[in-house]
Amino acid sequence: MIRMENVSFCYVDCDQGVKDINLTIHDGECVVLTGPSGGGKTTLTRLLNGLAPAYYPGSMEGHIFLDDTHLEMLPQYAVGRRVGSVFQDPKSQFFSSELAGEVAFACENYGMAREEIRSRTDAAIRTFFLEHLRGRSLDVLSSGEKQRVAIASVYALRPGVYVCDEPTANLDGEGAGQLAGGLKKLKDEGCTLVIAEHRLAWLSGIADRFLYLDGGRILWEKSPAEMARMSVGERENCGLREVTKSSFPMLPSPDSGAAFIRTESLSCKRKSNLIFHCLSLSFCAGEITAVTGRNGAGKTSLAMVLSGLWKESGGSVLIGGEKLRAAERRRRVWYSANDTGTQFFTNSVTEELLLGDHRSQPRLERARELLKQLGLYGYKDVHPATLSGGQKQRLSLACGILSGRDVLIFDEPTSGLDGGNMRIIADMLRGEADKGKTILVITHDRELIRRCCDCMVKIE
Repeated sequence: MIRMENVSFCYVDCDQGVKDINLTIHDGECVVLTGPSGGGKTTLTRLLNGLAPAYYPGSMEGHIFLDDTHLEMLPQYAVGRRVGSVFQDPKSQFFSSELAGEVAFACENYGMAREEIRSRTDAAIRTFFLEHLRGRSLDVLSSGEKQRVAIASVYALRPGVYVCDEPTANLDGEGAGQLAGGLKKLKDEGCTLVIAEHRLAWLSGIADRFLYLDGGRILWEKSPAEMARMSVGERENCGLREVTKSSFPMLPSPDSGAAFIRTESLSCKRKSNLIFHCLSLSFCAGEITAVTGRNGAGKTSLAMVLSGLWKESGGSVLIGGEKLRAAERRRRVWYSANDTGTQFFTNSVTEELLLGDHRSQPRLERARELLKQLGLYGYKDVHPATLSGGQKQRLSLACGILSGRDVLIFDEPTSGLDGGNMRIIADMLRGEADKGKTILVITHDRELIRRCCDCMVKIE
């Protein structure tokens, strides 16, 4: 059992944190933390796994008990053995360069016997459907595949409590279903699950309680039945996403006759890996095209080639009817990576937004307007590295819009976003498409597709 008594926490040099948390989580229970971005969900998970204040310094009041033991009395290695953590960015918890070694790492670190390590590693790889990736290096896996590896590496240690922060942020529908099955198995084994999540529909049949956090406080608690009874208006007022599963949107393919971007027999090979072969696709100006497909199918690789960041190994890319080399495409196409932390270079949000172009008065006004629309104006002077994952996503979107390029490609722009911010981004993308931009959105987000996309391309 986990018990939090009058717990408050505030980060150093920041007024963010949580306040007056009183919470009991029973053994074998699945508790879901939801609510708007910045509401305190991640901070609460860091308190439960001991990372705050041990690694995230700040001032803490109150007490946290793991069974009958004060959590603060346990050394960090003991907490790690009993409370497994899955972070929003899976790469941040990797220690190995290859899959099996990563899954085995925690068991090795705790000094388990060789046969026990092998048995646990094999079981974890099977449970999370990773057998076909066993021989791969981690750096060539897709974001969703990396996320499943991170979860498997925790599962191999068999802690009694699992704390997960946005575990489905980069998973396709199949991956989310596999994760749901794995977590259901853990729950059936008596494990306790604490999941901070915006995407709620996949938790049907797993969650026992939903806690809504905003402003660092738990404002309300609902059962799954009570969540399902919320109206669309009530959910949107709370910034929540869909609670029940819905069918995947079915949209037409782009009109090849009106294509602004066209690929002809396009192929991509990285080292000895053939990622995709002979793709002939079309994308139209004034439309938002959803690029979908399973994790690892090559969606991000396609975006890298289209934007000129990778060279094609065969075929060609035409923009506006003109065949362009990779270097020429880089000047025409904006690409926003899924890992937004790798694409910021300056010391402030404002500098990042204005990077690489003249600072005319109209551009400065547009930058100010975008920051306000995206809820980032209050952060205009802070370093991009200090932003949350969702805030980085919004900054990346603003940079793309302000770039002035004809083609905008966004890779999972709503991963880690609450319902309110997802709807803001969808509406802003719609506005840019209505101005004649060609927009590609790599996404598994059904709600985003349903709200703003005109057509769909599926990469098999």
